Amino acid sequence: MNYIIDISNINKSYSLGEEKLHVLKDVSFKVTKGEFISILGPSGSGKSTLMNIIGCMDNLDDGSYNLDGKDIAGLGDEALALVRNEKIGFIFQKYHLIPKYSVIQNVMIPLLIRGVDRQIAREKATEKLRLVGLEDRLKHKPNELSGGQQQRVAIARALVSNPAILLADEPTGALDSQTGKEVLALFKELKDQGNTIIMITHDKSVANYGDRIISIIDGNIRI
Repeated sequence: MNYIIDISNINKSYSLGEEKLHVLKDVSFKVTKGEFISILGPSGSGKSTLMNIIGCMDNLDDGSYNLDGKDIAGLGDEALALVRNEKIGFIFQKYHLIPKYSVIQNVMIPLLIRGVDRQIAREKATEKLRLVGLEDRLKHKPNELSGGQQQRVAIARALVSNPAILLADEPTGALDSQTGKEVLALFKELKDQGNTIIMITHDKSVANYGDRIISIIDGNIRI
């Protein structure tokens, strides 16, 4: 089986004074390339900590994590940053677009950080913006777009580096219900094109758009 994510028995604790808070408890699951997975859990369930570990923004205490053939466990901050840049496309609830930059400039940023030639970066960014239906908004600033359009820009930015996975954190949380459905429908289209999507959410109706739901309660996984 071609697993893009293989997580086995990972644990994560945080120190609170003299006490330790055990946030993730022997978490194990696998994701096949091209799957659309929803990680569902209420506030305080450990889903944000799990997202940070999947996204290489935090390291695990013990266990193993293999991402697209790369052993993540034990990597330092610099190595994790490299993996983030190469393997993961992030989509956030609040979009995180740079207000002073145009749509196309925002989407080009990940490629320019990698040192890609500016003209090539522009061509790739245009291609991804066309994919999400925003080829007529290239020169607009984020504040000239609707919330749904801004999230589409964020999705194009996440896609532009052809990452191993798209990691979406409550991607419809700032959108009205109809616009949220449109963004989720776009996720399903991207999945059908072969993209692997991991979506973090507290909303069961949103989670249902995934191929499979991984529930997390009190740091324990329920598949």
